[in-house]
Amino acid sequence: MARALVLRHHLEDHPGLIGGALEDRGYEMDVVMMDEESLTPSVQGYDLLVILGSKHAVYDEQVEVAWFGRELDVIAEADHLGVPIFGICFGAQALCRYHGGVVTPSHEPEIGWYEVEAHNDSGIAAGPWFEYHYDQCTLPPQAQLWATSARAVQAFAVGRNVGVQFHPEVDDVQLAEWFAADDEARESSLDLDELLARTRRETPEARKRAAALVDLVLKHAAL
Repeated sequence: MARALVLRHHLEDHPGLIGGALEDRGYEMDVVMMDEESLTPSVQGYDLLVILGSKHAVYDEQVEVAWFGRELDVIAEADHLGVPIFGICFGAQALCRYHGGVVTPSHEPEIGWYEVEAHNDSGIAAGPWFEYHYDQCTLPPQAQLWATSARAVQAFAVGRNVGVQFHPEVDDVQLAEWFAADDEARESSLDLDELLARTRRETPEARKRAAALVDLVLKHAAL
């Protein structure tokens, strides 16, 4: 059986729809916490590394000292061992930075459901995909652009690795957990009830899009 190591950064984070698609394709998943209190995991013996999102920024020096520097070491180990990586939101930004790209604050955040435009025959579906980010990637030269929105790079490949800025793992259950744990979101002007209602409506089709994306990632990883 194939094995995937999933790094999460908060208790309310789960592989969600992506995890379901991986399990349907025969993957056994180990979901581990990556934060200042956790041990540094090893990718030895795994066939895929999945890195989920985070409230933090990959350019925050305090976060790097606390734990993100060790996460970069995990990415380096995967690179050395030839274990492909699927990075989601923060995970994509970590991939971008590791390979020499730059991550900066966005001029305008994207929160909600957005369509994307595919590039370079990537096969990325237009969506809509759920977005929840305040930062943006400037890709390294060796990366291939896979998708954009009007505001940011949305998907890319570098080597056998794939990063997506959006959150293909999210369903309405996970989003409700995110909002419950996010004081800033509850105190913002966002219409959380409407976002949850829209996500509930989108979840059946989002599950199909997540499965197709996993197929795309695994196909690319096998190249």
